[in-house]
Amino acid sequence: MELKEILKTHLQEASSILNDFINNDEYLNSVTEAAETIITSLSNGNKIISAGNGGSMCDAMHFAEELSGRYRDNREALAAVSISDPSHITCVGNDYGFDQIFSRYLDAIGNDGDVFFGITTSGNSDNITRAIVTAKRKGMKVVILTSDRPESDVRLLFSHLIDNTILTPVNKYADRTQELHIKIIHSLIDMIERQLGMK
Repeated sequence: MELKEILKTHLQEASSILNDFINNDEYLNSVTEAAETIITSLSNGNKIISAGNGGSMCDAMHFAEELSGRYRDNREALAAVSISDPSHITCVGNDYGFDQIFSRYLDAIGNDGDVFFGITTSGNSDNITRAIVTAKRKGMKVVILTSDRPESDVRLLFSHLIDNTILTPVNKYADRTQELHIKIIHSLIDMIERQLGMK
């Protein structure tokens, strides 16, 4: 296959799954409901703590830095942090286990009314599910960004602990899911800024 055809195939796949998302009211409503949860928390003086693994960690960092820093225009800083400190992750991973890297952090700084924003493309990340349990014990709200996989632990075993689950269409590979996730993250930030009167 020629390089240009490879590129076109990727773009066509991305366009197809994006259209699936756009035309599904359940998916769209899940994003707006999650935005309302986050907006309420920030309005009440609380913070957002985001987390994920691999590419989802990069998305969690991106979400937090565009809230604490800026998205498109200058405005007041918003209280957000991602669980991405290598010293914390390697310390807890070594001493307690990799499945506790996020829950231990929430134990340290999570407060009643804060939001845990967890990202997992598979829905089966043990460190995310443990963090969900810890967040609820701490009185936090839980927002999870994931895919619409029927075999997801997040949906099958932990849905009763989650305030908002943002779903995206299932694809054979995680990269298409991650592409949708970053679009959702950017949209969330814009909604947050607008509703908080920053635009």
